[in-house]
Amino acid sequence: MPFLRKDLGATEAGRLQEKGSRLFKGNRSNTDSFFFRRARAAGLRTIGRTTTPEFGASGMTETILNGITRNPWDLKRSTGGSSGGAAAAVAAGITPIAHASDGAGSIRNPASWCGLVGLNPSRGRISGGPDRQDSSFGLSRTFVVCRTVRDMAAALDVFSGPYPGDPFVIVKPDRPYVDELSQPTGRLRIGVARTRWGAVDIEPEVLQAVESTASLLEEMGHVVTDITSPYDTEEFVKILLGLYDLDASALATAARDMGRIVSSDTLEPVSLKFYEKGRNQPLSILKDVLETIRRMSFSVGEAIDPYDILLTPTQPTVAVPHGGIYSLLHPTISAEEFVQQEPALYQHLGVFNVTGQPSVSLPLAQSASGLPIGLQVVGRFGDEATLVRVARDLEEARPWSRRRPDVLAGKQLTAT
Repeated sequence: MPFLRKDLGATEAGRLQEKGSRLFKGNRSNTDSFFFRRARAAGLRTIGRTTTPEFGASGMTETILNGITRNPWDLKRSTGGSSGGAAAAVAAGITPIAHASDGAGSIRNPASWCGLVGLNPSRGRISGGPDRQDSSFGLSRTFVVCRTVRDMAAALDVFSGPYPGDPFVIVKPDRPYVDELSQPTGRLRIGVARTRWGAVDIEPEVLQAVESTASLLEEMGHVVTDITSPYDTEEFVKILLGLYDLDASALATAARDMGRIVSSDTLEPVSLKFYEKGRNQPLSILKDVLETIRRMSFSVGEAIDPYDILLTPTQPTVAVPHGGIYSLLHPTISAEEFVQQEPALYQHLGVFNVTGQPSVSLPLAQSASGLPIGLQVVGRFGDEATLVRVARDLEEARPWSRRRPDVLAGKQLTAT
């Protein structure tokens, strides 16, 4: 089966990985990731790379290196990010499945805006080895974007499982995930987010989709209760700023090893500001980052413990136009201002990267203009099985397989 590799994260030895950055132009990896070893063993064959914003640091897949990745549903709108190229390719019918990764919503955001299934597995479900175990202290995980719940379950069976050197071994599933498709769901306690968790209001059509799906779950026999935001967005901002600061020294080392210089000629405007801000920060910030992650995980865990799953919007809006304050190409926005935007747009997403819980975006609705609307289902840590069963139920009740964008692979693409 043809497969595509996101130009960031899991690597294939000897093949290009430029991370969406001019700084890494022509860079080839020396490491064969466990992820792609499993992919090849399962019969997936990489036929190319997909675009990503520079270092995956934005929800808009547009770079100086590769240009703008356009959404097949509306070429004037964003695919999202950072797995925007992967989502655009699958939505356009180039491949049925593609490699993706998620550090704060980077699988689920493009899945929502491109009308796909996008699961971010539990921390530790998919090994990041041999050199990216527990990337970003467990916030970043690797998986795929695809079209159907069956493909999602099959991919979990392909890619799940620990390797020696992984930081911990997560609880094993009771049976293959494909077998969960024939198992009963049972009666669940479901928390529903009908209110915003960040600065951006939930668009009426998105909220309507949440309410309609909550009613559907209630009709299926589940117990539905409203929930409010379980976290403080400023805590999440503090984590993000700390991670960007810590990345600065690693970026300087990588540039030196390649004999290159970090400058406006090699980094995009906002990325350069992150680098300049972080390179003089003391290493003691690591302690603060880890403590904030611990504190946020605990408080969120307590707040949502009464529920088996959560239902939230994936994004508060349908796909937005290209550019603007979410783009690393913005010429004047500061690093701090840029980071403030992430909890606003990814308000229901990044929190579950921090907690390590599995969550999936499902293309359950469309706007009046025909744009996809994704809804997120969040499970307990290590319980992808329940997500598979609930996602199956929702797909059967509201099938989406016949919805396709007007722009498909093989057709002439035109945009202004």
